Amino acid sequence: MTPLPDTSALHDRLQRDGFAFVTADIMRHLLDAPTLGDWPAFVASWNDLAADTYLAASGRHRRRRHATFSADADGGIRREAHQPHYQSLAYNPLQGDIQRWFEPVLPAIADGASLHRILGFCRDCFGALAPAVSHWHVEVHQFRIEARADEAGEPTPEGVHRDGVDYVLVLLIDRENIESGTTTIHTRDGAVLGSFTLTHALDAALVDDARVLHGVTAVTPLDPARPAHRDVLVVTFKAVTGAT
Repeated sequence: MTPLPDTSALHDRLQRDGFAFVTADIMRHLLDAPTLGDWPAFVASWNDLAADTYLAASGRHRRRRHATFSADADGGIRREAHQPHYQSLAYNPLQGDIQRWFEPVLPAIADGASLHRILGFCRDCFGALAPAVSHWHVEVHQFRIEARADEAGEPTPEGVHRDGVDYVLVLLIDRENIESGTTTIHTRDGAVLGSFTLTHALDAALVDDARVLHGVTAVTPLDPARPAHRDVLVVTFKAVTGAT
């Protein structure tokens, strides 16, 4: 496997601040994105996400797919059997303590080069921050947040929160006819540490979830007469207990 570019600068920022905003130009280099032949199909797969029925009753409009992987420090990344996404109420006061079953990430996307390049980058970057960890539980979420003329889209309807994992990558895939969607990073007691907006495809946020909280402001249409959405890939890494 070809080694990914050096991520030491990212390690330093994450260790110092607990988060890092990474511009699209840098992420494109870190992922060696021009070599990913399936990237157009990867991006297009966001047009085939399923409705998040757990939010439908609240009038919020979100589409998603979900998959689970395992990643080893020595390089192995494997897709696991489809399973529910679970967060406790301590981390998600809106939808905690329930098993949420989402439609799975399509096989061609889950097995494709683009997603595995992203997962490999995360394993190398986060693994360098936790060298004692040999095995990770990985969850992948494809999200589309839809904004309408009469209703803003909410990327984080649960508010400022932690995900209950060790590390998080949020990678912007597409923004269509929307404004706002500002990411805010907070200390555990709520003080704001920083803010930025993922604007260009491949802009990214990396978060040390054990140290800081994060949230995203609502998105609204620039042109209310046209469809508007925000597409992101969220990848979470959590150390497997006992696998050190």
